[in-house]
Amino acid sequence: MSTDQLSATFAALADPTRRAILARLARGEATVTELAQPFAVSLPAISKHLKVLERAGLIARGRNAQWRPCRLDAEPLGDASQWLERYRTFWETSFDRLDEHLREIQRDDADDHHNTGSKP
Repeated sequence: MSTDQLSATFAALADPTRRAILARLARGEATVTELAQPFAVSLPAISKHLKVLERAGLIARGRNAQWRPCRLDAEPLGDASQWLERYRTFWETSFDRLDEHLREIQRDDADDHHNTGSKP
């Protein structure tokens, strides 16, 4: 995946309305009118969101007589997930080190209270 495509994917996902649209499309195709229903915005505003999602490759629009159903294209989400996965080891290692550090602090604190005869 190119950096530009990855940037377009993350930019599209940065907006909560677009994320909600993708969540709806994960359940199946929908028209622009159906996608707009839960939002207090105009159809042109929803159309702009759909154009961003379409440019990012996250949705595809079909043609079926008078209506143009939208459907999810999850491939760019998989590519973004793979990119993020590279950092999982870093975060897991960082959290493991933090966990160990906290255990050491707790042991030291317990030792201090035990040696002074005070209760924790």
